[in-house]
Amino acid sequence: MAQNPDLSPNDDQQDDDLPEQLRIRREKRDRLLGDGIEPYVVSVPRTTSLAQVRQRHPDLPADTQTGERVGVTGRLIFMRNTGKLCFATLREGGVELQVMLSLANVGEQSLARWKSDVDLGDHIFAEGEVITSKRGELSVMADSWQLTAKAIRPLPVAHKPMNEETRIRQRYADLIVRPEARRMVETRGRTIASLRRTLGDHGFIEVETPMLQAVQGGAPARPFTTYYNAYDQDVYLRIAPELFLKRGVVGGIDRVFEINRNFRNEGADSTHSPEFVMLEFYQAYADYNDVAALTQELYQQAAQDAVGALSFERWDDSSIDLSGEWPKRSLYEMASEGSGAKLTPETSLDELRSVADRIGVKVNPAWVAGKVLEEIFEATSSDLLSGPLFVIDFPVDTSPLVRAHRSIPGVVEKWDLYIDGMECATGYSELVDPVIQRERFTDQAAQRAGGDVEAMDVDEDFLRALEYGMPPTGGVGIGVDRMLRVFTGRGIRETILFPFVKPE
Repeated sequence: MAQNPDLSPNDDQQDDDLPEQLRIRREKRDRLLGDGIEPYVVSVPRTTSLAQVRQRHPDLPADTQTGERVGVTGRLIFMRNTGKLCFATLREGGVELQVMLSLANVGEQSLARWKSDVDLGDHIFAEGEVITSKRGELSVMADSWQLTAKAIRPLPVAHKPMNEETRIRQRYADLIVRPEARRMVETRGRTIASLRRTLGDHGFIEVETPMLQAVQGGAPARPFTTYYNAYDQDVYLRIAPELFLKRGVVGGIDRVFEINRNFRNEGADSTHSPEFVMLEFYQAYADYNDVAALTQELYQQAAQDAVGALSFERWDDSSIDLSGEWPKRSLYEMASEGSGAKLTPETSLDELRSVADRIGVKVNPAWVAGKVLEEIFEATSSDLLSGPLFVIDFPVDTSPLVRAHRSIPGVVEKWDLYIDGMECATGYSELVDPVIQRERFTDQAAQRAGGDVEAMDVDEDFLRALEYGMPPTGGVGIGVDRMLRVFTGRGIRETILFPFVKPE
């Protein structure tokens, strides 16, 4: 049997009757057009939203007539047709309201057309008086109604819920039938609004920086590449906005931030998305301790604004406590505790490789000592990362954009914020010396030539900017998608409205 080209591979698995339902709904559409009825209207005389109706009439007693006439719209999500009285529930913007259609009010022909033409999922306009039913349900008693958009494809049904892959692939359907999907969008919106508001309150200015970049830099990661036809050159999708935001600090934008998409051509799992949203901010005359305090404030204020508390139960029934002052621990101390070996900035590459081999960490021959140390930490410290924790003071050879520690040789003033064992943010005392920065870039270029695809290129224009003089600065990158994961307990793809999926 030939496959229906209008169906996805999952449709037949979800509902064996779907092809028949599609056929019937299309026949209804054709019949409406044949009768001179437009199933996809341009506009209707809508006077108010369902939310506004509910706000104006919160506590009416049963069997009340308000005398207020309204024109309302919404998607039909429930219907019950009886002989002379039909009930419908419309949903608009997450708010639901009942509409009642009686033979006495709409007439025989209109009621018959409702019963024959309308299906669940259709968009409806109804005009009539706001009342309460005999059971006390706030309703619109319709005098007239109109189909505004015919749904050709039936909604997923409650007894056959979509699996996670289908929910992500068909997020539009997920948003229609699953309140939690809409709740995620609303939580994300409140979170981003909170971040912007808090930074604005601290005097930060939001800017936009290029997403197509000629030089790979800003963070150690494998880039996406593309081709710029107009300039006849290969370019990278940005890994991070860091080097451009720092150019802004050089130019006198002393408190600057950006919320936008980054692209890292790496693995995808429950904590990683190759395309993700990052907040980065930079503050002149601040160090990594100052920006750690601001990061904690941003997280805690966003939790209050998005969830309503600092200690709360998440959607997966786990709990999280973001209150109080978040502790700090040394990376070297934690790697030593986890591996059972004394590891310091002076520990040699050979010694680190030996420790890694003993605990079963595979080492790439191109890795420098700091990279091996960080892999040992990642492999052995999961039990030590239960709550919000700043892991501080990282190896210099893996942190080319970070200022050397003011008192510990071989270490830089960098921290990573871990929450529930997941890296959620990183912060630096920024390297502002152009001579040392050139040396670091040169080392990165050598690592890249040696096979490290995550190493950075030498960015001559950024070095030129630093040569004009950049004040002491602290900088931070916060993964917004991971922040949503902290707040909800859901996987990273659930927090993103439309994550990338392979073609069907």
